Amino acid sequence: MSLSFRIAAVVAGCIVSLGSAANADEEMDRILDAAMPYMHHSCKSVIANYGEDEEKVAEIVRLMAMVSLFNREINVEEAVPGEAERATLAVEFIDRLEEECEADQDTLLAGAVDTAVKDSLN
Repeated sequence: MSLSFRIAAVVAGCIVSLGSAANADEEMDRILDAAMPYMHHSCKSVIANYGEDEEKVAEIVRLMAMVSLFNREINVEEAVPGEAERATLAVEFIDRLEEECEADQDTLLAGAVDTAVKDSLN
């Protein structure tokens, strides 16, 4: 079970743009409200429920990544100022997320995303 190339590309674009949006409390409340209905999903169940809609899967992963960045008080644009470095970060994030989900498809997707965020930024 891995993310398709299209999902990876959409998520990579999203992770690169994360940062300032995850810093505003009002925006974060909106993001949390949007993410909450998906927090119970495992890697396997999100694909089972939304796998036919790659954009939806990418949106769910993006929301969870934004929650993780907010919780870690990380602004990607400040932490990784260069576009090339952010592109590399996005690839590392996708690789790490795929590793987490392949290792245990029943792991909560939010936990896999959080681990991928943490590991790709360290």
